[in-house]
Amino acid sequence: MQFIDLGAQRARIHDRLKAAMDRVVEEGRYILGPQVAEFEAKLADYVGVKHVVACANGTDALLLPLYASGVGPGDAVFVPSFTFAATAEVVALAKAEPIFVDVDTKTYNIDIESLEAAIAMVKAEGRLKPKAIIPVDLFGLAADYEAIMAIAKRENLLVIEDAAQSIGGTADNAKCGAFGHVAGTSFYPAKPLGCYGDGGAMFTNDAALAEKLRSFAFHGKGETQYDNVHVGINSRLDTLQAAILIEKLAILEDEMVARQKVAARYAEGLGDIVTAARNLDGTRSAWAQYAIETPKRDGLKAHLQEKGIPSVIYYVKPLHEQVAYRHFPRTPTGLAVSEGLPNRILCLPMHPYLSEADQDRVIETIRNYIARTPRRRRNKQVLRRDCGEVTQATPVQK
Repeated sequence: MQFIDLGAQRARIHDRLKAAMDRVVEEGRYILGPQVAEFEAKLADYVGVKHVVACANGTDALLLPLYASGVGPGDAVFVPSFTFAATAEVVALAKAEPIFVDVDTKTYNIDIESLEAAIAMVKAEGRLKPKAIIPVDLFGLAADYEAIMAIAKRENLLVIEDAAQSIGGTADNAKCGAFGHVAGTSFYPAKPLGCYGDGGAMFTNDAALAEKLRSFAFHGKGETQYDNVHVGINSRLDTLQAAILIEKLAILEDEMVARQKVAARYAEGLGDIVTAARNLDGTRSAWAQYAIETPKRDGLKAHLQEKGIPSVIYYVKPLHEQVAYRHFPRTPTGLAVSEGLPNRILCLPMHPYLSEADQDRVIETIRNYIARTPRRRRNKQVLRRDCGEVTQATPVQK
């Protein structure tokens, strides 16, 4: 059983992929070939934005908007602590400071009250200037952009949507990648829309910003690459990867439907014994990962491994506890959720080609383990997740 089965997808579109790749090789336009512009146009149409600017990877897709917007020394950028390092890394690379904010128990996305407290703290201290927010659509579910954009408008903050895991997801009839002032995504092979190497893209409706993004991604070029108007970097999506992504984008919506069915079967089969992820009202997750929570997580993970079922802990340690980032500021209300999740969260096999038989085996194995292992003592405090999910007690007493 595969955690993510890229082979099944490749077999489905093998002939189309081979023809597309052969065409690039035969034409010999390996850098900025016509397939790059074609892919940008098709992706812009799919997401519903005016401009897509392809780049070399998902990290650059977050870094370049900071450069293009002038974020730098003395600026504060608010980021969730429960996410991959790149979200905070780009802020430090831009010489600004990441301010760590807690996440919501229901969505794992940036918590609005925690964000408000962090902004108030930075303003009161006066050392840094609040400049931007980078919400993360964790595991494929859109953050609360209605609330985030209201805060950004009030505080005059740039919003950079981290859509690395969420292309194909929706919220209120809009696609992930279309939120905020600008968004960035990753085409790392394991993403819902992934290539066969590294790749990324940025999304915006702001033509002037799009032009700046292209410049900063191409050594800061002006009229030509020999007329530099900014100090930029070299960040380009290879033509070969663009050709692959065109073919994968063509089946993305069909794969999204399949992912919804897999997620719904997990929720139905596990929702009464663990905290099982579900779509919230008005949203469709891209289901880059499918997460459950249980106080029996460590034993369950070992049991699944014994049965030949892969599982992964995302993330084993929040960013504010990691050596590279623990000296940066954090919200004054604490990061209890970000600190607690690594003790109980577990991600299960999730991809559009997961068979019902394999999924039933995952569900049955988890149910059998949970049913036969004794409960640990729990704190009386409980947290309830939306959409019919089970009550979960935290923290676990060990």
